[in-house]
Amino acid sequence: MKLKDFIENKMRLSHIYQPLMIKTLLERGGVASKSDIAKSFLSKDTSQIEYYTTVTTRMPGKVLAKHGIVNRNKDTYCLNDIDGLSENEIQELIDICDNKINQYIVQRGEAIWSHRDQRRKPVSGSVRYNVLKAAKGRCELCGVSKDERALDVDHIIPKSTGGSDDLTNYQALCWKCNSNKGNRDDEDFRDLTNRYNNKVSDCIFCNLEGNDIVAFNQFAIAYRDKYPVVPMHTLIIPKRHCQDVFELDSHELKAMHDLSKKIKDQDQEQDQSIEGFNIGYNSGEVAGQTVFHCHMHLIPRRIGDVSNPIGGVRNIIAGKGSY
Repeated sequence: MKLKDFIENKMRLSHIYQPLMIKTLLERGGVASKSDIAKSFLSKDTSQIEYYTTVTTRMPGKVLAKHGIVNRNKDTYCLNDIDGLSENEIQELIDICDNKINQYIVQRGEAIWSHRDQRRKPVSGSVRYNVLKAAKGRCELCGVSKDERALDVDHIIPKSTGGSDDLTNYQALCWKCNSNKGNRDDEDFRDLTNRYNNKVSDCIFCNLEGNDIVAFNQFAIAYRDKYPVVPMHTLIIPKRHCQDVFELDSHELKAMHDLSKKIKDQDQEQDQSIEGFNIGYNSGEVAGQTVFHCHMHLIPRRIGDVSNPIGGVRNIIAGKGSY
């Protein structure tokens, strides 16, 4: 039998979807709608059960218990006063609940499920792959693995408040952290957008001219140092005005790191004599910082540019380069 041979010998699984779809079709006489197949996937998705378990506890369970409608005993809810109801009274209450549900759906439409609707912010497969790859398959907020909880690809600054589709404006969040961000976090994303646009009028790095910039992304920009220590010496700075590296958010650090890798590859392709790099920040006047807007130095190194490169950045303290 061709189907049996395929299932037993030729099917290669990256998930449970193939055998589950075949099983659903078999159980329904060989014909099933997309919705029926999707429901079969949902029945096996423990992450969705975990999600709605959390919803039950935080939302209706808490409210109904507060009003004395239900009691909770560990993982079980009991409806109060049901023992005294006849079958007709129970059915009447069920009908009333159905009417409430239908009225709300008519009033609000599909918006009531917008927090779970994957269609609302389409993310291409390549973007999703790159975001999850950069996050090493873990939630960038709580650290849980993709094997333990489903991961979403989320805009750090929402598109509705000006966020871009640049890769640096994406992060991998598990469904729980993503839900908490959208529904429970008191962060005002209008203020967040303004925060990342913070500029200081007399700061030279806040007022760079467009023709000085060699690369940029959502949170950082790069330009050639006007006083280079070697050719192609580059400065990478956050768009937001902040004093030093210790004030950066994780998104800004990642954005600056991404730019440094991009410029490294471009510079080495352009100048094959580049064989190494020094990368560093100065933090504080005593450490040599002269412009108090955080910036990373990306300094290409070539054979013979100094007589003895041993020690690298240790040479900022005289006599400490050799050890």
